[in-house]
Amino acid sequence: MSQISATILTFNEERHIRRCIESLAGVADEIVVVDSFSTDATADICRELGCRVTQRRMSGYGAQRQYATSLTSHPYVLALDADEMLSPALRASLLRLKRAGLTHRGYCFARLNFYCGVAVKHCGWYPDTQVRLFDRRYANWNLNDVEESVIFRDDIVPERVDGDILHFRADTPEEFRAKTSKQAALLSRLISARHTGAIGMLTPHIMAARSLLNGLIAQGGILDGSAGRAICMSRYRSTLTAWRTARASAKEARITLQTD
Repeated sequence: MSQISATILTFNEERHIRRCIESLAGVADEIVVVDSFSTDATADICRELGCRVTQRRMSGYGAQRQYATSLTSHPYVLALDADEMLSPALRASLLRLKRAGLTHRGYCFARLNFYCGVAVKHCGWYPDTQVRLFDRRYANWNLNDVEESVIFRDDIVPERVDGDILHFRADTPEEFRAKTSKQAALLSRLISARHTGAIGMLTPHIMAARSLLNGLIAQGGILDGSAGRAICMSRYRSTLTAWRTARASAKEARITLQTD
């Protein structure tokens, strides 16, 4: 039987963390929690449920996930966020894999995202395939602030596992807007790193409109009704903010170079 280390990133997730940890019962042989200095009971709940808790400031999702991976004891690492949990079907699949012995270097699952209690099947939110179980001897997380992913040293095609990660993105529209605002700040840093030249005045509006139309039409968000429209509009605002911030940063950098 293979042994699995689970990692969880947390920050003020006392509402969700218990069900996340409980869904790992029997699947994870240890649970490593990296907490970004929660001010609620998150860390206490994790300790109560037997997790090993370390606190570290969030510097970006990729770096935080890789740091959590570095603290694990077993070669195979299963990564979750505090607002995620294993579905019963995925739990059963992982338990079968454990008993048979893990032989592949990476495994991927579908992720089913929820918006205010509604399962969203469009907007690019499903199947939202994620590589979340991997042999850390052959893989690492990239260090992207957002859009982080597992990268393999060799040309590996992850094996698909039946079942879903259940991801409770937001319980209220206000919470979702706050999360997308935070992601916009991280995305602006990524844009700035990728676009070292000037960003045109209309570019933020063009990119935001493209994001909106992509979500509503190409990804079928309109089929998710009011939830789909709310998600796509939030994505529009987040994209607009990120590109505006990146444009302002690029403009400031040019002014600094000219005055030096």
